[in-house]
Amino acid sequence: MIKPHVHATHPALVARLKRADGHLRAVIEMIEAGKPCLEIAQQMQAVEKAVANAKRALIHDHLDYCLDAEHSTADRDELKAISRYL
Repeated sequence: MIKPHVHATHPALVARLKRADGHLRAVIEMIEAGKPCLEIAQQMQAVEKAVANAKRALIHDHLDYCLDAEHSTADRDELKAISRYL
């Protein structure tokens, strides 16, 4: 069994992703309601940026955690692998 990997910032990240999820659901409703494509595209851009920012925050937090001498558990290959997602 894999041990849970939880950082102190994960609850804030979950909250951020839940807001993005709600925003995405609103975009879907806009499409179903036949809203103008320009409005939909603008809102989709906002959702995309919110998810990208959440991903970046997760990766930065992970790197900070792993590089902290007290928690140094990650090896070089892991750090290189996760940094590819930036």
